[in-house]
This record gives sequence, C-alpha cells and structure tokens, in this order.
Amino acid sequence: MKTIGVIGGMSWESTAFYYRMLNEGVKARLGGLHSAKIAMLSVDFDEIEALQASDDWVRAGEILGDCGLRLKAAGADFLLIATNTMHMVADQVEAVSGLPLVHIADATGEKIKQKQFKKVGLLATAYTMEKAFYRNRLEDRFGVEVITPDADDRAEVHRIIYEELCLGSVLDSSRDHYLACIEKMRAQGAEAVILGCTEIGMLITDNHTDLPIMDTTAIHAETAVSWALAD
Repeated sequence: MKTIGVIGGMSWESTAFYYRMLNEGVKARLGGLHSAKIAMLSVDFDEIEALQASDDWVRAGEILGDCGLRLKAAGADFLLIATNTMHMVADQVEAVSGLPLVHIADATGEKIKQKQFKKVGLLATAYTMEKAFYRNRLEDRFGVEVITPDADDRAEVHRIIYEELCLGSVLDSSRDHYLACIEKMRAQGAEAVILGCTEIGMLITDNHTDLPIMDTTAIHAETAVSWALAD
C-alpha cells in the first residue's frame, strides 16, 4: 500500500472527513483491521485565507509546496490537497514537491464522465466558481459544460462557506439557500451539481435533493484510495 500525503487544514472541518473517508475506503477494500497509510500536514487556515483574499497565490503555493516537500520526506508516495480552492496552486505544489498529485477536478471529471453528464452546476467558493483553473479543467479535459449561480447567489454561497461551514456552523437557512441555487441551475439544464468545496457536504447530501450530487470530498478520497492500492 502506498502512503497518501495529505495537505490539510483548509479547513480542518473537511480535513477530518478526508481522514475518515480514506481509512473507511481502505477498510472497505481490504477488510479486517486494515487502514490507510497517511502522512498529513495541517496548515493554519487563517494564514492561507488571508493570502487568498489578497490574491497572493504565489505565496500560498510556496507554503503548500513546502508542505509537499515535507510530506515527501515523511514517506508520502503521492499528494492530496484537501480542498478544491487551493488546486489553484496544484501545478506549483506538484513541481516543488516532485510527487504526483491527485487533482480533485480530474477525479470529479472522471466521475462525471462515467455518469455521462454533459452539463453540471457548481457550488463552491467564489475563487473556484469564478476563476478559470477549475471550470476550464473540467470543460477542456472532460467536455462537460459548467454553470454557476448568479453573482448575488455566488457571493452568498461563498459567505456561507467561510463564515459558517469552515467554523463548523450548519444552518437550515443556509441549506435552503443552497437548495434554491441548485433548483435554479436545474432550470438552466444542469443534470447534476458539483459540491465544489470540501465543506459543502456538511450542508447538502443526496437526501436533500433528487438532482445527482457530485461530492468532491468523497470522490477525491475514493480516487486516492485507488491510487494507494494500485499495483
């Protein structure tokens, strides 16, 4: 079994889900007392969030790249960045660390391709919804059209992530807003919705809507387990 290097803490709320899902995934495949081999570095999210807000992605990439190097020294065979937004610097992290990286958009794109969806909605941070690094990767590599909520709804989706979910607060009113966004995207032709922030699974599950849910946290972890157990 390969050792999974996890760059976490963005936020620690979702990183905890990663740890559980990686171990559950290995146990489901191997049985018994098996668990995942994991090396993890958890950053101070306050520092990373400040760099996001100031648009200093170069410095953020340096921090995560250093994490990748340290995980390599700890024995990691490949890397996970346990957040969608920070895949903005995925190429930098992979280059600095010298380790292969399981890209969350690629894992999600493969799942969408398997399901044969052609048009999907995206709920995520404003960075992920509005910058090209994520949407273009899905569109260019997997031929899927990605739509997002309108500007006001995007701002509220973003606010809920940073001011509520990353702080462990799960409110019914916020779930109602997300579900309203999902319905608007369904009306625009979305065949499924990507939960493109690793905290959104705290708020929305497939019990809340009959539109297929692409939970990126679960998909990313499942793909990492496959990498870890591959020959």
